[in-house]
Amino acid sequence: MAGKHVIIIGAGLGGLCAAIKLQEAGHTYSIVEKMDRVGGTWAQNTYPGVACDVPVALYQFSFAQSVNWSRAYPQGGEIQAYAEEITDRYQLRPNVHLGDEATEAVWDEASKTWTVTTVSGATYTGDAVIGALGQLNRPNWPAIPGKDDFQGAITHSAGWDHSIETKGKRVGIIGSAASAVQIIPEIAKEASELVVFQRSPNWVIPRRDVQLSMEEGALLGTDPESAMKLGAMNREIIYQNADTYFWQAFKWTPEGRAAYHTIAINHMNKQVADPDLRAKLTPDYPVGCRRILISDDYFPALTQENVTLETDGIETIDATGVQTASGTHHDLDVIAFATGFETTGWRWSVDVQGRGGAHLNDVWKDYPEAYLGITVADFPNLFVLYGPNTNLGHNSITFMLERQVEYAVKALDGLTESGNAAMVPTKAAQDRFNAQVQADLDKTVWADPACNSWYKNEHGKITQNWSSHTRDYAAAVAEVKLEDYELI
Repeated sequence: MAGKHVIIIGAGLGGLCAAIKLQEAGHTYSIVEKMDRVGGTWAQNTYPGVACDVPVALYQFSFAQSVNWSRAYPQGGEIQAYAEEITDRYQLRPNVHLGDEATEAVWDEASKTWTVTTVSGATYTGDAVIGALGQLNRPNWPAIPGKDDFQGAITHSAGWDHSIETKGKRVGIIGSAASAVQIIPEIAKEASELVVFQRSPNWVIPRRDVQLSMEEGALLGTDPESAMKLGAMNREIIYQNADTYFWQAFKWTPEGRAAYHTIAINHMNKQVADPDLRAKLTPDYPVGCRRILISDDYFPALTQENVTLETDGIETIDATGVQTASGTHHDLDVIAFATGFETTGWRWSVDVQGRGGAHLNDVWKDYPEAYLGITVADFPNLFVLYGPNTNLGHNSITFMLERQVEYAVKALDGLTESGNAAMVPTKAAQDRFNAQVQADLDKTVWADPACNSWYKNEHGKITQNWSSHTRDYAAAVAEVKLEDYELI
């Protein structure tokens, strides 16, 4: 019996993983991607110093190892090249449609099919849709008065303008979180003056990034399986350590978090001698509450003579620079916003319409929910990758993507074998799953009243993160429980 035809929206790592596994299972697919190349976030983010904060042994797919890595933690450009590599290795290109953004996906109850329409007016019809849009792809521009008045150059970490010269320039970086800690050390090397505008400090722990040894490099080229058992490339050991990180850093127990608090404090104290600077860099919220940053060179960069950490709030931007609330004016040639992405809103750029005229953006307006973070009531044969409550503060999101893709393929296999056209989770099953997730999340640091982060929405509900170890998620999605679905 012929398999299903699936429309995949997004050609990042999740979308490519879905295409590979659908192809292996005998299903057909079309990938629609708004950018002009594959790679998703790693195609979009090209700022100085861009890299992954998950070791490469864990970040690359378990089924698609590569020999083209130079460091224990992969550089952004290498990950984008990896996306190109697996696209070619698995011969996906004939089914990848680049440079054409999906705008609408509509379920037709009569034909039991989805139709996806793009900006160009192209349409794709299939039995199912896999939404691989990711969460972090729309730049967050803070509403700072006067931004448009600035006469110098402006750029953003999520769309870096490489034509802007920073060597010998006076540069201001607004932000001090995940992208900023990678950008700042690079700009500090060449700017005549660098001002870092910090709204609140973050907990930072050592990265301990290393170049892959000659032995590891040689083995990667000749015997990748053996290479993956060595030091920085030992996937199993790194995975177990990363999953243990969950209860050490995020479970609401003082014992676990105390250890990471000590690691972070010792790391700062070792690299920052000035007590006043230390005070500015010490967070007032529990470790693990927000994303824990991993860097070896961020603190040293802040101690350089040409670098100033400004913790006074920004009042305005004017033609020549930034004015703080206390009246200090910083004259600048370049302003770089390292302010991340729109996050908790869950407003997809695609208007997804399910049964009875339900629009996914309306359903998810107050807070998003999905069954297992993958399927959604009233949206038959829609499978979401990196969906609600599947984000991680530990381990690797590619592990989650692999499990979600495996689940979607099993579901589609089951439909093909049973002769059913579609499946949709019952509202009862979806509600039961999410009630348990929220109950488990109440026992984590993210539920601490002192914790405010992008993991929560404006009502304090944690809509982003998975509530336990990744192996618990793998167990939860190991089989498709048909009793939790309506078969059509």
